[in-house]
Amino acid sequence: MTSSGEAVLFWILAPLAVAGGLGLIFARKAVHAALGMAMTMIILGIFYIRQDAPFLGVIQIFVYTGAVMMLFLFVLMLVGVDSADSFVETLKGQRLATTVLVLGLGALLTATIGSVVYPASVGLADVNAQTGNVSGIAHLVFGRYVWVFEVIAALLIVAAMGAMVLAHRERLGKGPNQKEWSKKRLARGEHVSGLPVPGVYARHNAVDTPALLPDGAPTPLSVSRVLTAREQVRTPDAFIEGTEAIERDIEEGSQR
Repeated sequence: MTSSGEAVLFWILAPLAVAGGLGLIFARKAVHAALGMAMTMIILGIFYIRQDAPFLGVIQIFVYTGAVMMLFLFVLMLVGVDSADSFVETLKGQRLATTVLVLGLGALLTATIGSVVYPASVGLADVNAQTGNVSGIAHLVFGRYVWVFEVIAALLIVAAMGAMVLAHRERLGKGPNQKEWSKKRLARGEHVSGLPVPGVYARHNAVDTPALLPDGAPTPLSVSRVLTAREQVRTPDAFIEGTEAIERDIEEGSQR
């Protein structure tokens, strides 16, 4: 039978887990998708711990959430974040909501840990005589269900090898080198000097920043098509506004 504390924990965290899953699916930015997935993984680990499965809960948080956080860091390294972005609060009230959420989770965790009661009749010898979680899992994995795990491992290996074989494409001839690509571009008259690299808007040189043509217009050829499809290409509006503000300050200063 579900206790009142367990029910409250479920009704508070379950909507957050669903929201994190929906964020993983519908988020435009890969960083937001990784954060939503990490939140869902952490909440699942809390559910495991609340259901008297601490080993699974700790593994869920450390392994899966840790791997997602590494993915999060790699995405930041590839996409790039300007240092000025940290001073702009795009979501109104996010700091207040974060503070309330942290305090609520801290109070919930404190109340859950404080409600744990160990019977006085259970001694250290009785605890050591019982089979622990790790020993029980090892007995099931390498004893009762050893053949099931062996078959699953073989199935996963075969599936991985099959995916590699199906996705692999044999090259019938030698691929063109850089010299041959240059000759083709010269013959076609397209991008003779090569595609432009990500450009610079005064103080920004990330991969989501398009290069500038000689007339000052940005060229979409310098940005990856993946970033363009996700609408993550930086626009020059913020830099134009900053330049105009500087010009107004200079004009006002010269008129004084």
